[in-house]
Amino acid sequence: MNLFRVETGELNAEDIAIGQALADVSTISILQERTIRESAVVNEQLQRALNSRILIEQAKGMLAYTADIDTAEAFQRLRAHARIAQHDSPRHRSGRPAPFAQPLTQLLPVRNHRPPSRS
Repeated sequence: MNLFRVETGELNAEDIAIGQALADVSTISILQERTIRESAVVNEQLQRALNSRILIEQAKGMLAYTADIDTAEAFQRLRAHARIAQHDSPRHRSGRPAPFAQPLTQLLPVRNHRPPSRS
């Protein structure tokens, strides 16, 4: 921080106190801005985690219902599928694995669907 004045020479006690007060306010402002920025990053990460969790819960419920299994088994299948897909998938330019290369439908049992009988 720079202090400028019209006259040259040493600062008197009042000018030093004013300069110190300005430095203190500047420091507090910088620290508050940093805290707000870090808080925004954490909020963003938490929102992404929540959105991801919602999608996982929906997929788990759909898989449990469709495959007629409990939700714990559905979650195990999803996790195993994700690990295999992550290991076998090509990578994005970012270096992160690409989204599922294999469709989740391969987790579902193969059933012979018959049209419902009409009585």
